Amino acid sequence: MTQWSSLEKDCLNCQKCGLCSTRRHVVFGAGNPQAPVLFVGEGPGEREDLEGIPFVGRAGQLLDKLLAAVDLDREKDLYITNMVKCRPPQNRDPKPEEQEACMEWLRQQVALMRPKVVVCLGRIAAMKLIKPDMKITREHGKIFKKGDLLMMATLHPAALLRNPSAKPGAFEDFLRLQRLLQEKSWAGEGLTK
Repeated sequence: MTQWSSLEKDCLNCQKCGLCSTRRHVVFGAGNPQAPVLFVGEGPGEREDLEGIPFVGRAGQLLDKLLAAVDLDREKDLYITNMVKCRPPQNRDPKPEEQEACMEWLRQQVALMRPKVVVCLGRIAAMKLIKPDMKITREHGKIFKKGDLLMMATLHPAALLRNPSAKPGAFEDFLRLQRLLQEKSWAGEGLTK
């Protein structure tokens, strides 16, 4: 059994916080764990909890459209996961203690995957992973360097559904990601184009 599948198996049995008592499925992630790009959301929603796959609801459909517009395929070119692997009740923001309980799963995913770029989907993930005072409406699309990682935040697809006037700015973030991938020597690693 590979390290990745062993990590996933352990995560699927997690009981580290109270979210385990209300979940239907642990949502470990989906896509290509050897890709250079990792997308990280805050936590699964209702559809994700039902299916065990991240970003499969309306927000996920919008995310797929944004990815397709910049020639990225979620199964081949990237891996998508969340900070917390179980759905918070009523899709509320994950509590700090839930984020901390789950953070080791994400750290291990990053350590095994070794992505070149991490894209935070939304304010919660950006504040936890990039910087605590992140202002998503002002700083989305900006590239941050943390160690060997390049990090960027973009508006969460669910927020774009609630506020369609923000879609052009988010699309610019995806174009910036596309340009970044095209200019880096590792861009072809795991990418279809």
